[in-house]
Amino acid sequence: MLSEGLFYDTLRQALWIAVIISIPILTVALVTGLTVGLFQALTSIQEMTLTFVPKLAAIIIVFWVSMGFMTQTLVSFFQTTIIPIISGGF
Repeated sequence: MLSEGLFYDTLRQALWIAVIISIPILTVALVTGLTVGLFQALTSIQEMTLTFVPKLAAIIIVFWVSMGFMTQTLVSFFQTTIIPIISGGF
């Protein structure tokens, strides 16, 4: 039977891994948004697609580049934590 402490520890690890995996994408979205916002403020261009398209392109590129890291991190978490819990070998 799964103890309450093991449940919360596993949940804490899963949330931390979610944070680690999302950091590259969120950082690039923040930097791109700030850069485009600064550009819009300096040039007085208030086009809505100007904020959306560069941010989307940057997020897709970073996702493509960091996909191996994300996959490796999730597979490692499942192999070392989730599967032993499911099989009862915790």
